[in-house]
Amino acid sequence: MKQEISILGCGWLGMPLASSLVKKDFKINGSTTSINKLRTLKKEGVNPYLIDLSNLEKSSSEILNAEILIISVTTKNIDNFKELIQQIEKSTIKKVLFVSSTSVYNNANKTVTEETPTKDCPLKTIEQLFTENTHFKTTVLRFGGLFGYNRKPVNFIPPNREIKNPEGFINFIHRDDCVEIIEQIILKNVWGEVFNACSDSHPKRRDFYTNENHKLGRKTPLFDENSINEYKIVSSEKLKILLNYRFKYSNLLDYKE
Repeated sequence: MKQEISILGCGWLGMPLASSLVKKDFKINGSTTSINKLRTLKKEGVNPYLIDLSNLEKSSSEILNAEILIISVTTKNIDNFKELIQQIEKSTIKKVLFVSSTSVYNNANKTVTEETPTKDCPLKTIEQLFTENTHFKTTVLRFGGLFGYNRKPVNFIPPNREIKNPEGFINFIHRDDCVEIIEQIILKNVWGEVFNACSDSHPKRRDFYTNENHKLGRKTPLFDENSINEYKIVSSEKLKILLNYRFKYSNLLDYKE
């Protein structure tokens, strides 16, 4: 029997993840908030559901009829997640993978690991709602800045705006690595963990954005030289060791798609 996995949030990351898992012979349920996207999900071999976390009472609970739940949504509404967890507790879900962010760490001008204290913020509170629940096992995956394909970091910065912290370091991860890491967690049955996930290299913002602009034939961007250059360097060593993982896009100054 095919193992059944549900993905809450088939967006920029969740959709290619769902497609990849279908190809690996998993039975995939996927949610979207867009009626127009239901047909796309079905075409990819995904059982489609229209789910709005802010209005779960009107959403189908059938998507929770699976063993594994992957949560890849952008909302940080704590009450919405409390309601979701109540529904998970009544379902067949035994394992949860919660997609989080390295934004839970302060810019401390040093390397941070999973043991580093985090900010007091809604995302950290949501993480704890899952990790402290005893009805299921949760692995939290803290991704760095997401990029790849149509998502290019330089496009988020207006041409005439100065880039702050040019001497600070970046923590990015390509979507292909995100998908592969999630699959490895599932295939290797690694639950009850917290992982950071960022590419091996951490170039300075000045070097990265200059390089990316030149790739696109653009002029060197403007930098705020008066910035105090706050930063953090996020370590992914724990993930690399426990999953025996090698990043596909390790060098952020020398990658090709």
